[in-house]
Amino acid sequence: MSEDDKQIRTLIEDWAAAVRRGDLEGVLAHHAADIVMFDVPPPHEGVRGIEAYRATWPPFFEWLRQGARFEIVSLDVTAGDTVAYAYALLRCGTPEELAERPDSRLRLTLGLRKERDRWVVAHEHHSFAATS
Repeated sequence: MSEDDKQIRTLIEDWAAAVRRGDLEGVLAHHAADIVMFDVPPPHEGVRGIEAYRATWPPFFEWLRQGARFEIVSLDVTAGDTVAYAYALLRCGTPEELAERPDSRLRLTLGLRKERDRWVVAHEHHSFAATS
């Protein structure tokens, strides 16, 4: 595994830990100012910019405080010199949802770029597989 792969893996694991803690600044720490995110809940056209990305997190943190889980199950990283992508599967749901659908996984795809010798997330996409 390359040093860039390791740095990105650590960045993503730290991000997930910040999500679980409800640490907004930790969640934002390695995201580009012009981040584009497509998420499970609306808006379906996504959010653009770090301030719009910031605004999506408080409701999710509240949901987690009610007992929901957010855990990386698998993570793969491919890094070039200045761009990289990563994809992961996560267990994400309330205990009831996870008991009802134990194989359900949140899919996460990240596009990263190197800015001033530091990796930042420029694109983030979350989705669940259609169940019907």
